[in-house]
Amino acid sequence: MKKLLSLVVIIVMVSCKSKAVLAESVATNVIESDKIIKSHYNNKFDFSTLYIRASARYEDEKNTQNVSADIRIKKDEKILVNIRFLGITMAKALITPTSVKYYEILGKKYFEGDYATLSQWLGTDLDFNKVQNLLIGQALDNLNDSKYAATIIDKLYKLDDVKDANTKKTYFFEAENFLLKKQEFSQPLQERMLQISYPEYQKLSDKIVPLNFSIEANQKKGKTNIDIDYKNITFNEEFSFPYSVPDGYERIYIN
Repeated sequence: MKKLLSLVVIIVMVSCKSKAVLAESVATNVIESDKIIKSHYNNKFDFSTLYIRASARYEDEKNTQNVSADIRIKKDEKILVNIRFLGITMAKALITPTSVKYYEILGKKYFEGDYATLSQWLGTDLDFNKVQNLLIGQALDNLNDSKYAATIIDKLYKLDDVKDANTKKTYFFEAENFLLKKQEFSQPLQERMLQISYPEYQKLSDKIVPLNFSIEANQKKGKTNIDIDYKNITFNEEFSFPYSVPDGYERIYIN
């Protein structure tokens, strides 16, 4: 249960007030990778805080769980997630650039550590910036830090990382606003693969945000699927980030 809740806590996603899908275009002519990257980052929106409500479905080979979540983000500083089941708080997490903390009410357990455990569970290296990028529909990595080969696959612009020999990284973009449609990370030697897909986006004021996304993680130990629907998002409000482990909870250590 602790792995299920902690995974859902980290990846539950941003939401929107309505379901008007943003129009997209298909890629027809190959262009340089630098132009694709620059156009993708033109979609970045500035914010100080985000308040999010979302729903998520988690499934692995042993469990299936539907939950809701309230998410508070202070840009580049912290993310607070409150996971609920049938309206009852089941877990809470606080994520910062240096630490990952969460507690679960059902088992009265809590965890305090870094990103190593989360990275191992999902099969790719994670840090605060990558989690934050995941929540706003941006490429996990800084695309300006590597070299890419550009092609067109299935009417999408495809970027293949030609620099990292240990991890294969691939990104797919539509052609209207160069929105990220899919990103894939694979480590063949470790038999690990992570795929994140963004089927639809919406423009909310002057900001483009995902409407939904899905995660598929394959490792030796099994397969994990997470599907996210976005319900509501509010920008630049003032709110607190309350997090305190209740008395009597047992700290757990995960290898």
